[in-house]
Amino acid sequence: MTRISVAPSFAPRPWLAVVAAGLATFSVVTTEMLPVGLLSSIAEQLGTRTGTVGLTLSLPALLAALFAPIAVIGAGGIDRRWILAGLLALLVVTNLASALAVDIYWLLAARVLVGFCMGGIWAIAGGLAARLVPAEGVGLATSIIFGGVAAASVLGVPLGTWIGDLAGWRWAFAGMALFSAAVLALHLLAMPALPVASSPTLRQLRGQLGNRALQAGLLLTLLLVGGHFMTFTFVRPLLVGVAGIDPRWMGAVLFGYGIAGIGGNFLSGTAAARRTAPTVAAIALGLLLTPVLFLTIGDTVTGGTAVLLVWGLAYGGVSVALMTWVMRAAPHAVEMASALYVGVFNVGIALGSWSGGQLMDGPGLSIMLWTSAGCAGAALILAAVLTARGQPRRTETTNAG
Repeated sequence: MTRISVAPSFAPRPWLAVVAAGLATFSVVTTEMLPVGLLSSIAEQLGTRTGTVGLTLSLPALLAALFAPIAVIGAGGIDRRWILAGLLALLVVTNLASALAVDIYWLLAARVLVGFCMGGIWAIAGGLAARLVPAEGVGLATSIIFGGVAAASVLGVPLGTWIGDLAGWRWAFAGMALFSAAVLALHLLAMPALPVASSPTLRQLRGQLGNRALQAGLLLTLLLVGGHFMTFTFVRPLLVGVAGIDPRWMGAVLFGYGIAGIGGNFLSGTAAARRTAPTVAAIALGLLLTPVLFLTIGDTVTGGTAVLLVWGLAYGGVSVALMTWVMRAAPHAVEMASALYVGVFNVGIALGSWSGGQLMDGPGLSIMLWTSAGCAGAALILAAVLTARGQPRRTETTNAG
């Protein structure tokens, strides 16, 4: 049986190492989402259509799904401290390459590297908490590491957009390159050695694909993430067209959503460390209520804003709670299970956004909201059944790890 060593490698300053891992996820997610507020200016300067520039968002998400397992298998037995350092260095390079892009093809080539960094950093950093801090601190440490994801939407993307508006989109990418370099320096300073007893293999991948508890976690991920992005991709027309929020206040309202998301991240991280399945069920209930509430009380500014805050609180806990599920389902193959999780998570983003667009252009907004609620409802039923069965259990298939 091939297993990844998960023995703690406590650093002299373990929480500084945790913060370094959290900043790594913040850096890579901010880099992934940076074009959100820069699409029009990029299209104008590179002489292409805004829709084409939109590929700079969807391409990394899809490639991250492919690259995550490739990255951990390709890492072999190399110390994970150096793998993360290499990925952070590559993140610096891809941001610099994006800043210097002379045409859309150059920019898309640079964004391919973002997908590789996304897959690798998420897969490796996601399982670091148990290796960095004692058992009683794992829940908080996991929340900090995945807090970087929530913070990227609250701070990273708006700040990048502000820099782009002030100095041009190239400086937004250049600034991200400098920040990623600073995170790399902190990583080298704070992160302890993270050796592995043996490397992940294709045999281990096949074993994890047969892990029932992990299968359930991946299905929950697809339902919750896909259902969320089905509607969140169109949050602006939802808030403006249904709730009647003035577009000038959109930034402030979404900032409130992000703050609620950070709160949900830490609440869920602490709760999931003790009772994983019930926490996921509670998140699914929140994501079920969100579209239903938009359809019932979300047609006013006050109602729409209140529902958006509930939405942020619920979705903010998705990544950390499901990552905890994955670690419990595959304790001896955390990297491989994390890679599969990252892959399904990004497939959920892509499928959710695409299907939401099809529903928006076809049956309309109400059907899109009901379909999103259906995804969350299916996840709620699955999580409730698994809660009753006491899953996820700390067991694996014979070939799991």
